[in-house]
Amino acid sequence: MGMAAVESQFHVLAVDDSVIDRKLIEMLLKTSACQVTTVDSGSKALEFLGLQEHDKNQTNCVSLDNHQEAEINLIITDYCMPGMTGYDLLKKIKESASLRNIPVVIMSSENVPSRISRCLEEGAEEFFLKPVRLSDVNKLRPHMMKTKCKSPKQQQQPEIIVTQDNQESVEITYVVPSEENQESDNIVQQQKSQGNSNNNNKRKAIEEKLSPDRTRQRLSSLTAI
Repeated sequence: MGMAAVESQFHVLAVDDSVIDRKLIEMLLKTSACQVTTVDSGSKALEFLGLQEHDKNQTNCVSLDNHQEAEINLIITDYCMPGMTGYDLLKKIKESASLRNIPVVIMSSENVPSRISRCLEEGAEEFFLKPVRLSDVNKLRPHMMKTKCKSPKQQQQPEIIVTQDNQESVEITYVVPSEENQESDNIVQQQKSQGNSNNNNKRKAIEEKLSPDRTRQRLSSLTAI
Protein backbone atom coordinates (compact mmCIF):
# COMPACT_ATOMS: atom_id res chain seq x y z
CA MET A 1 0.00 0.00 0.00
CA GLY A 2 2.78 2.43 0.88
CA MET A 3 4.66 1.83 -2.38
CA ALA A 4 1.48 2.19 -4.43
CA ALA A 5 0.71 5.48 -2.66
CA VAL A 6 4.14 6.84 -3.57
CA GLU A 7 3.94 5.71 -7.21
CA SER A 8 0.43 7.14 -7.60
CA GLN A 9 1.97 10.60 -7.23
CA PHE A 10 4.01 10.16 -10.43
CA HIS A 11 2.65 11.95 -13.49
CA VAL A 12 3.87 10.72 -16.88
CA LEU A 13 3.35 12.44 -20.22
CA ALA A 14 3.19 9.84 -23.04
CA VAL A 15 3.67 11.03 -26.62
CA ASP A 16 2.92 8.74 -29.59
CA ASP A 17 1.09 9.17 -32.88
CA SER A 18 0.00 5.51 -32.87
CA VAL A 19 -3.25 4.93 -31.02
CA ILE A 20 -2.37 1.29 -30.25
CA ASP A 21 1.07 2.11 -28.84
CA ARG A 22 -0.37 5.04 -26.91
CA LYS A 23 -3.02 2.85 -25.29
CA LEU A 24 -0.43 0.17 -24.49
CA ILE A 25 1.97 2.53 -22.72
CA GLU A 26 -0.96 4.13 -20.88
CA MET A 27 -2.12 0.73 -19.63
CA LEU A 28 1.38 -0.25 -18.48
CA LEU A 29 1.92 3.02 -16.63
CA LYS A 30 -1.47 2.85 -14.93
CA THR A 31 -0.65 -0.72 -13.89
CA SER A 32 2.33 0.80 -12.10
CA ALA A 33 -0.08 3.24 -10.38
CA CYS A 34 1.07 6.28 -12.37
CA GLN A 35 -1.07 9.15 -13.54
CA VAL A 36 -0.88 9.32 -17.34
CA THR A 37 -1.52 12.10 -19.83
CA THR A 38 -1.36 11.09 -23.50
CA VAL A 39 -0.93 13.26 -26.60
CA ASP A 40 -0.47 12.27 -30.24
CA SER A 41 2.26 14.72 -31.33
CA GLY A 42 5.32 16.57 -30.14
CA SER A 43 3.68 19.97 -30.69
CA LYS A 44 0.78 19.04 -28.41
CA ALA A 45 3.27 17.84 -25.82
CA LEU A 46 4.94 21.26 -25.90
CA GLU A 47 1.53 22.91 -25.52
CA PHE A 48 0.77 20.81 -22.46
CA LEU A 49 4.19 21.60 -20.99
CA GLY A 50 3.66 25.31 -21.51
CA LEU A 51 5.97 25.76 -24.48
CA GLN A 52 4.96 26.87 -27.94
CA GLU A 53 6.76 27.15 -31.26
CA HIS A 54 7.41 30.73 -32.33
CA ASP A 55 6.79 30.01 -35.98
CA LYS A 56 3.19 28.90 -35.41
CA ASN A 57 0.19 30.88 -34.18
CA GLN A 58 -1.15 28.66 -31.42
CA THR A 59 -3.88 30.07 -29.20
CA ASN A 60 -4.67 27.09 -26.97
CA CYS A 61 -1.26 26.95 -25.23
CA VAL A 62 -0.91 26.01 -21.59
CA SER A 63 0.95 28.57 -19.51
CA LEU A 64 3.95 27.71 -17.34
CA ASP A 65 1.81 28.31 -14.25
CA ASN A 66 -0.50 25.49 -15.28
CA HIS A 67 2.53 23.30 -15.87
CA GLN A 68 3.74 23.96 -12.35
CA GLU A 69 0.34 22.98 -10.97
CA ALA A 70 0.31 19.72 -12.99
CA GLU A 71 3.86 18.58 -12.35
CA ILE A 72 5.29 16.13 -14.88
CA ASN A 73 7.74 13.59 -13.47
CA LEU A 74 8.67 11.89 -16.75
CA ILE A 75 8.10 12.16 -20.51
CA ILE A 76 8.08 9.07 -22.72
CA THR A 77 7.88 9.71 -26.44
CA ASP A 78 8.00 7.81 -29.69
CA TYR A 79 10.93 8.59 -31.97
CA CYS A 80 9.24 8.44 -35.39
CA MET A 81 6.33 10.90 -35.49
CA PRO A 82 5.10 13.19 -38.29
CA GLY A 83 6.06 16.83 -37.96
CA MET A 84 8.16 16.89 -34.81
CA THR A 85 10.12 13.72 -34.06
CA GLY A 86 10.81 12.43 -30.58
CA TYR A 87 14.41 13.57 -30.94
CA ASP A 88 13.28 17.12 -31.77
CA LEU A 89 10.98 17.09 -28.75
CA LEU A 90 13.85 15.89 -26.57
CA LYS A 91 16.08 18.76 -27.75
CA LYS A 92 13.41 21.39 -27.08
CA ILE A 93 12.81 20.06 -23.58
CA LYS A 94 16.52 20.03 -22.73
CA GLU A 95 16.91 23.55 -24.11
CA SER A 96 14.19 24.84 -21.78
CA ALA A 97 15.44 26.13 -18.42
CA SER A 98 12.17 25.20 -16.71
CA LEU A 99 11.82 21.70 -18.23
CA ARG A 100 15.37 20.38 -18.71
CA ASN A 101 15.31 18.47 -15.42
CA ILE A 102 12.33 16.34 -16.48
CA PRO A 103 13.54 12.85 -17.46
CA VAL A 104 12.83 11.93 -21.08
CA VAL A 105 12.62 8.37 -22.42
CA ILE A 106 12.56 7.54 -26.14
CA MET A 107 10.88 4.48 -27.62
CA SER A 108 11.05 3.17 -31.16
CA SER A 109 10.17 0.08 -33.18
CA GLU A 110 13.47 0.34 -35.10
CA ASN A 111 16.77 -0.73 -33.54
CA VAL A 112 19.17 1.81 -35.03
CA PRO A 113 22.38 2.15 -32.95
CA SER A 114 23.23 5.64 -34.25
CA ARG A 115 19.74 6.84 -33.39
CA ILE A 116 19.95 5.37 -29.89
CA SER A 117 23.37 6.89 -29.18
CA ARG A 118 22.28 10.29 -30.50
CA CYS A 119 19.26 10.37 -28.18
CA LEU A 120 21.29 9.28 -25.17
CA GLU A 121 23.94 11.92 -25.89
CA GLU A 122 21.23 14.57 -26.11
CA GLY A 123 20.03 13.70 -22.59
CA ALA A 124 17.53 10.84 -22.87
CA GLU A 125 17.47 8.58 -19.80
CA GLU A 126 16.46 5.39 -21.61
CA PHE A 127 15.77 4.09 -25.12
CA PHE A 128 13.13 1.35 -25.29
CA LEU A 129 12.38 -0.88 -28.26
CA LYS A 130 8.72 -1.46 -29.03
CA PRO A 131 6.61 -3.15 -27.94
CA VAL A 132 7.26 -1.66 -24.50
CA ARG A 133 6.94 -4.19 -21.68
CA LEU A 134 6.15 -3.93 -18.00
CA SER A 135 9.80 -4.66 -17.19
CA ASP A 136 10.73 -1.56 -19.19
CA VAL A 137 8.22 0.55 -17.29
CA ASN A 138 9.72 -0.66 -14.01
CA LYS A 139 13.03 0.94 -15.11
CA LEU A 140 11.33 4.33 -15.06
CA ARG A 141 10.84 4.38 -11.28
CA PRO A 142 14.38 5.55 -10.35
CA HIS A 143 14.19 8.41 -12.87
CA MET A 144 10.82 9.55 -11.53
CA MET A 145 12.09 9.29 -7.95
CA LYS A 146 14.83 11.81 -8.79
CA THR A 147 12.23 14.44 -9.68
CA LYS A 148 10.36 13.81 -6.43
CA CYS A 149 13.58 14.13 -4.43
CA LYS A 150 14.58 17.38 -6.16
CA SER A 151 11.30 19.26 -5.78
CA PRO A 152 11.34 19.83 -1.97
CA LYS A 153 15.04 20.72 -2.00
CA GLN A 154 14.52 23.32 -4.69
CA GLN A 155 11.96 25.03 -2.46
CA GLN A 156 14.51 25.24 0.33
CA GLN A 157 17.28 26.65 -1.85
CA PRO A 158 16.33 30.33 -1.32
CA GLU A 159 16.88 29.89 2.43
CA ILE A 160 20.33 28.45 1.78
CA ILE A 161 21.13 31.33 -0.53
CA VAL A 162 20.12 33.82 2.16
CA THR A 163 22.45 32.21 4.66
CA GLN A 164 25.26 32.34 2.11
CA ASP A 165 24.59 36.04 1.56
CA ASN A 166 24.75 36.60 5.30
CA GLN A 167 28.09 34.82 5.45
CA GLU A 168 29.39 36.97 2.62
CA SER A 169 28.24 40.13 4.41
CA VAL A 170 30.03 38.98 7.54
CA GLU A 171 33.18 38.42 5.53
CA ILE A 172 32.82 41.91 4.09
CA THR A 173 32.59 43.39 7.59
CA TYR A 174 35.87 41.70 8.40
CA VAL A 175 37.47 43.29 5.37
CA VAL A 176 36.72 46.87 6.51
CA PRO A 177 39.01 46.89 9.61
CA SER A 178 41.86 45.56 7.53
CA GLU A 179 41.58 48.62 5.26
CA GLU A 180 41.61 50.88 8.30
CA ASN A 181 44.69 49.07 9.54
CA GLN A 182 46.30 49.66 6.21
CA GLU A 183 45.53 53.37 6.49
CA SER A 184 46.98 53.47 9.99
CA ASP A 185 50.03 51.61 8.73
CA ASN A 186 50.41 54.20 6.01
CA ILE A 187 50.21 56.98 8.59
CA VAL A 188 52.86 55.27 10.70
CA GLN A 189 55.06 54.87 7.65
CA GLN A 190 54.60 58.55 6.82
CA GLN A 191 55.54 59.48 10.35
CA LYS A 192 58.58 57.25 10.13
CA SER A 193 59.59 58.81 6.83
CA GLN A 194 59.18 62.29 8.33
CA GLY A 195 61.29 61.20 11.30
CA ASN A 196 63.92 59.84 8.97
CA SER A 197 63.97 63.10 7.01
CA ASN A 198 64.38 65.09 10.25
CA ASN A 199 67.23 62.81 11.28
CA ASN A 200 68.81 63.31 7.91
CA ASN A 201 68.53 67.08 8.29
CA LYS A 202 70.11 66.91 11.74
CA ARG A 203 72.88 64.73 10.38
CA LYS A 204 73.53 67.18 7.58
CA ALA A 205 73.70 70.05 10.07
CA ILE A 206 76.23 68.17 12.20
CA GLU A 207 78.33 67.31 9.16
CA GLU A 208 78.34 70.94 8.13
CA LYS A 209 79.61 71.95 11.58
CA LEU A 210 82.37 69.35 11.36
CA SER A 211 83.34 70.03 7.77
CA PRO A 212 87.07 70.87 7.10
CA ASP A 213 86.18 74.17 5.44
CA ARG A 214 84.66 75.49 8.64
CA THR A 215 87.65 74.25 10.72
CA ARG A 216 90.03 75.97 8.28
CA GLN A 217 88.16 79.23 8.72
CA ARG A 218 88.52 78.95 12.47
CA LEU A 219 92.29 78.21 12.21
CA SER A 220 92.84 81.08 9.83
CA SER A 221 91.13 83.44 12.25
CA LEU A 222 93.33 82.19 15.07
CA THR A 223 96.52 82.71 13.06
CA ALA A 224 95.46 86.20 12.13
CA ILE A 225 95.09 87.08 15.80
